[in-house]
Amino acid sequence: HYGGDKIIIHSRPGKMGRKMSKEQDLYSILLPTYNERQNLPFIVWLINNAFETSGHAYEIIVIEDNSPDGTLEVAQRLQSHYGGDKIIIHSRPGKMGLGSAYVEGIEHANGNFVIIMDADMSHHPKDIVKFIEKQAEKNFDIVTGTRYVNEGGVHGWDLKRKLISRGANYLAGTLLGLGVSDLTGSFRLYKKEVLEECIQRCESRGYVFQMEMIVRCSQLDFTIAEVPITFVDRIYGESKLGGSEVVSYLKGLFSFFTQV
Repeated sequence: HYGGDKIIIHSRPGKMGRKMSKEQDLYSILLPTYNERQNLPFIVWLINNAFETSGHAYEIIVIEDNSPDGTLEVAQRLQSHYGGDKIIIHSRPGKMGLGSAYVEGIEHANGNFVIIMDADMSHHPKDIVKFIEKQAEKNFDIVTGTRYVNEGGVHGWDLKRKLISRGANYLAGTLLGLGVSDLTGSFRLYKKEVLEECIQRCESRGYVFQMEMIVRCSQLDFTIAEVPITFVDRIYGESKLGGSEVVSYLKGLFSFFTQV
């Protein structure tokens, strides 16, 4: 149903895992990186500030895909500064896809909750506390950020990209009927065991991966809540979304349509 500043779909309490206390909860933030040497120090500082302010425990897992711009060296310096318990680095030989980055990141995660977000400053860590509070309301299995409800929004995109994103989500929402307003968003909080189960069922890579995650979670009857967020286009670096990703998205969408 739609209510207040958030959307909640499915009505029953979370399917998996008991609610732990604030003192017991540990939030593992997965940050896949490729050419993010300029953004990484800022996003790590903002994450640390958000958690220091809220009092929740956290760790950051940087999944680094052999960036030619020296992102790994920056991550190592950040690890030295914040400590090995706060910054965990998983270095890979090259770009291997978002799905596999999450799979490998989970293997290094010690938390009972996992947060996925972009390392390019598109997602502001100040919203993380909203995700945590929303999850606790009804012990939701997943909390996902949405750009398309109430105060949610997008800044820094040209009209073409806004139309592509809006159109992609409208088409997906119409065809799949999952009740989620932002299927392609990549700022989410999962119970760790829920993420592990859903990701094992995913076959997609790239732009369509996030949509498939919601499809699989819905098929497994996990509970999902939405929190409005503001997405800000990256300041440093280049967008990794190209024409091939759009084609892949459309193919994936119609494939999922035959399954739901």
